[in-house]
Amino acid sequence: MAKLKKLKPLHYLLIGVVFLFVFALIGKKAGWIGKGEFTKVVVEKAEKRSIIETVLANGKIQPETEVKLSSEISGEIVGLYVKEGDSVKQGQLLARVNPELVLAAIDRGEAAINNAKAQLGTAKARYNQLKATFDNNIKPSFDRNAKLFKDKVISQAEYDMAKATYEAGLQDLEAMKQSILAAEYTVKSAEASQKEAREQLSRTNIFAPIHGIVTKLSVEVGERVVGTIQMAGTEMIRIADLNRMEAQVDVSESDVVRVSLGDSVYIEVDAYPGKRFKGIVREIANSSNSSLQGLADQVTNFAVKISLLNESYADLSARKRYPFRPGMSTSVEILTNRADNVLSVPIAAVTVRAVDADGKIINEREKDEETSSAELSASDKAKKEGGKLQELVFLYENGKVKAANVKTGIQDDRFIEITEGLSDSAQVITAPFSAISKKLKDEMKVEKVAKDKLFDK
Repeated sequence: MAKLKKLKPLHYLLIGVVFLFVFALIGKKAGWIGKGEFTKVVVEKAEKRSIIETVLANGKIQPETEVKLSSEISGEIVGLYVKEGDSVKQGQLLARVNPELVLAAIDRGEAAINNAKAQLGTAKARYNQLKATFDNNIKPSFDRNAKLFKDKVISQAEYDMAKATYEAGLQDLEAMKQSILAAEYTVKSAEASQKEAREQLSRTNIFAPIHGIVTKLSVEVGERVVGTIQMAGTEMIRIADLNRMEAQVDVSESDVVRVSLGDSVYIEVDAYPGKRFKGIVREIANSSNSSLQGLADQVTNFAVKISLLNESYADLSARKRYPFRPGMSTSVEILTNRADNVLSVPIAAVTVRAVDADGKIINEREKDEETSSAELSASDKAKKEGGKLQELVFLYENGKVKAANVKTGIQDDRFIEITEGLSDSAQVITAPFSAISKKLKDEMKVEKVAKDKLFDK
């Protein structure tokens, strides 16, 4: 008994130590002792800024005016009078296609005209012959027989024969008139064919339709080309006006609705790193240029043409007459909207959460009867709880979180305009995004830290 009594104080001491350890551990996690294991957040003030909304796109540099030349006549190229990079003037002879076949067609046409004219002359002579016979023989004979029949000198049969001869003569004259008319049309047809052949002869010469630079030469002397009369034809020469360049870019269907004619644009060209040029939107396609990616996904883009302002690259033009070449890669930033001195916060600070009918955030659950909450989208959560989706920011007030409903306006790549629901200089939680989008809720205790300390343990 004495021995047990001697060990009893030690026994109590051990129990007390264990109790204190457990109490300290629980107290620390509950926030009774120390700071506790609160969610670390980064806080920034809502401030007034100027926000410029932009649309980013990629594309190619090309001339505003570019002409692709093809021969209308099929044949062999017998003359090529320019080379790639040459400067040409409107009306300058560029190339010639072998004209021998066209010259032969002209000779055939000339012969056809002469033959048609000869047939016309024959028809006119035959008509004159028939008319003379009718006027001098058939008509006077019929007139005499008609008088004799009236005087009852000749029989009905003799009169009928004379009348038939008279009417046949009239029909022969009418037939020859039609023959003359047909011969005249034959002459006109032959002359039209001859005119067409001569026009084709002129088109064996390829002339420059505009002033510009030969940017592409696709043929050589001796090659054969297919004329555009038969089909699409062979592209021979490409001429462009390199004094006026543009950027043609593809803009997605979700962004093109924000682009307007006359919008200012910053243009970057891969060939000139570190330089930004200026431009203006001059054309927006009305129809999309859809392309299929794989079997299911369809990418829908709209072509937007942006004129480069010459003054923005005057320093390059001073060193090199034509600093841009067709086909250069480019990326553009289209300035679609601007708002000055508006209240804004970092984009990451705004999230969309499901709220119930009372405006309270619908918290995620581990699991429900059908599926885990992690598998539900925000809209699914709202529908499931009978609520709706709401744009929110989370405010930092005395170590706790307070949700604020907001309405947003335009945004750039860093900040978004807040039109309703937030006051100037409000302390807004801006990071981490994972907590803002899923974890934070009203009255939740958090620890404010510097951005560089956010993920320190």
